[in-house]
Amino acid sequence: MMAARETNTLRGELRCDEPLARYTSWRVGGPARCLYRPADVEDLAVFLRRLPADEPLLWLGLGSNLLVRDGGFPGTVIALQGRLAEIEVDETQLYCGAGASCARVARAAARAGLTGAAFLAGIPGTMGGALAMNAGAFGGETWERVVEVQTIDRSGRLRRRPPGDFRVAYRHVEGPKGEWFVSALLSLEPGDVAAEQARIRTLLERRAATQPTGQPSGGSTFRNPPGDHAARLIEAAGLKGYRIGGAEVSSKHANFIVNTGDATAADIEALMRHVQAEVEARFGVRLEPEVHRVGVTA
Repeated sequence: MMAARETNTLRGELRCDEPLARYTSWRVGGPARCLYRPADVEDLAVFLRRLPADEPLLWLGLGSNLLVRDGGFPGTVIALQGRLAEIEVDETQLYCGAGASCARVARAAARAGLTGAAFLAGIPGTMGGALAMNAGAFGGETWERVVEVQTIDRSGRLRRRPPGDFRVAYRHVEGPKGEWFVSALLSLEPGDVAAEQARIRTLLERRAATQPTGQPSGGSTFRNPPGDHAARLIEAAGLKGYRIGGAEVSSKHANFIVNTGDATAADIEALMRHVQAEVEARFGVRLEPEVHRVGVTA
């Protein structure tokens, strides 16, 4: 266990009544009561210690796989985009902060001649989010590579924890209550730099060809049910292109709901419910959201 360095003043950026639409990949969402962008992990520890014990907290990276309702979030958002984003490589291990984007981690590993992290290029989020949900893409999953994580609690205490302290499953991670990820140590293998960089380019080209990367979305909307794919079921139900308000089931990939320009969070959530109902009525399968929904309705 480690204690964060003491300091007397906050060095991060605090905003009040901050619209969250600008922080989410769906480009929807009402305001947060407060939003804090920490300068570093020590500054984050100081800020957390000053919060009331019952203050609701939301940790936000790139805002993918997240639907913030139109009434906003009645608490404090810790925004890590561009913060806690350090990446260090040492032989066959890579250290990264929770705010580092998965794509940056993939590229850094490739430049260092390490293989095993290319799949991260297909995850449109930060490592903190990838750790929290065991994010995966193109056959790889985050926790397959984790050697150790560092967490922080409300009192600002930092702990180093092995994977054995967590229950990890498909798009699901359970760990000690009241702790959040601030960094991770990954184990990778030596390889060819050019080959790994080529693999990343191929994966990104495949993603652009099969997913609506040019439109605001939350990433994959539903988890794949056992032995099947959510996209196949949604498409088979005839829902590609179906719209509610400004939200639409993507015609490019049925498991993506896109914001066509003027969608509200209510539109997106209503469309999610419609998709669930139609798929269940047609195939007897209840699709479970992969997207995390937070906040209050307007």
